[in-house]
Amino acid sequence: MLENRIRCKKLMDKIMSPDEAAMLFETGMTVGTSGFTPAGYPKAVPIALGRRAERGDKLELTLLTGASVGDELDGVLSRAGIIKKRYPYQTNSSIRNSINEGNIEYCDIHLSNFSQYVKYGFLEEIDIALVEAVAINEDGGIIPSTSVGNANIYVEKADKVIVELNVSQPIELEGMHDVYSPKNPPYRDVIPILKAGDRIGTSYIPCNPEKIAAIVITDIMDADKKLSPVDDISNKIAENLIDFLDNEVKHNRLPENLLPLQSGVGSVANAVLAGLIYSKYENLSVYSEVIQDTVLDLIDCGKVSVASATSLTFSRNKQEHFYKNIDQYKKKIILRPQEISNNPEVIRRLGVIAINTAIEVDIYGNVNSSNIMGSRIMNGIGGSGDFARNSYISIFVTPATAKEGTISCIVPMVSHCDHTEHDVQVIVTEKGVADLRGLSPKERAKAIIENCTYGEYKEMLKDYYKNSLESCKYKHTPHNLEEALSWHVRYMKTGSMRI
Repeated sequence: MLENRIRCKKLMDKIMSPDEAAMLFETGMTVGTSGFTPAGYPKAVPIALGRRAERGDKLELTLLTGASVGDELDGVLSRAGIIKKRYPYQTNSSIRNSINEGNIEYCDIHLSNFSQYVKYGFLEEIDIALVEAVAINEDGGIIPSTSVGNANIYVEKADKVIVELNVSQPIELEGMHDVYSPKNPPYRDVIPILKAGDRIGTSYIPCNPEKIAAIVITDIMDADKKLSPVDDISNKIAENLIDFLDNEVKHNRLPENLLPLQSGVGSVANAVLAGLIYSKYENLSVYSEVIQDTVLDLIDCGKVSVASATSLTFSRNKQEHFYKNIDQYKKKIILRPQEISNNPEVIRRLGVIAINTAIEVDIYGNVNSSNIMGSRIMNGIGGSGDFARNSYISIFVTPATAKEGTISCIVPMVSHCDHTEHDVQVIVTEKGVADLRGLSPKERAKAIIENCTYGEYKEMLKDYYKNSLESCKYKHTPHNLEEALSWHVRYMKTGSMRI
């Protein structure tokens, strides 16, 4: 019943169709939406905006989200030519192609920084906040669905708010959220989170009901987050990572139940966390951006006692499992705004162990997590920098090779650098672990080549390092730039790094 979901009675006359709500948008507007790693994003109104464009209406919008969103938003609007500029992270193939073809301007920003950019007024003023919700309170407070992201900030800053009330999202999500927004300097206070499970805010996004211009009823489900099955390489990476953690515990550098865990988004990160299911560790906590399938498995087997994030991103089967057991999961899962889930202050205070994935790593420990061959954006930096720069231990995982062995993920010099050697402490591949803490550049190179590579690429990297050391005038970080570049040029020409 809608009365259970729209509790502010005077808002009942704001209910309209997606096509009616789509007419509230004008070309040149800046729109902030809910959504984070295809969860909790608006779906019906963007599809209606696509229909407007098909009818010949001229629409150009600047689009701000929390992170990646589903095809109903990024895909539909990019294919319709509606998006002029996009912030701060994406994964949709249609928008990625448009960005790489130069049809959409894209600004890739650390996710914790982006929240502040909006609050500080560094970017365009927001005309419309378009957010998905499961209910609206008597005072206009908006109860989010499966993510919070930046929705609370957009609602605060926007001139108008449009709410997509998604009845396919269970009302039982209410109570899972913890919405807290720090004040801007010089009035900012300490964020009072001392443990991953601490609650410090409200269960809804505060909103003046007078700002709500439309309510659209929808039942479109979140995108099915397809995750690759756990394979032998992922299993081996997980084993190597757990061996490293075991050693840290043995030497009293970590407690027996570790410290709060963060894991990046995607199949490799999900698979690596799965290794903890069979580990000795108990009473684990998670302080991350996203809760994926494996975190539910860890909760189910009693390994994880609390998990904090800003988004729930599940495969379809796991989503159904979550909904069936939502009352139990609500006791252990907290969803926060991304300016809190990714906040450097909290990450550093809790001592989060950051585990992120890399596209490529170079022999000195620099990491590329966003671009292919230096210029073709894949997704973006996301929150990996927030955690890598502020974590207790900064770990990056990657297979040693990709594309059936035709490309090495360990290279002489990354083609694009997202995380410098100063923010990267540990590299893990299926071959082994390179602990880079306290090592000079030359020591790092030897550790990475020896422990993280194998076969022909290991020999090629050894040769590169030896030749660079002999030919380079300056010995601190020896490089042969022409030869380093040749690795990437060779792949672009032949599709393989092999000689």
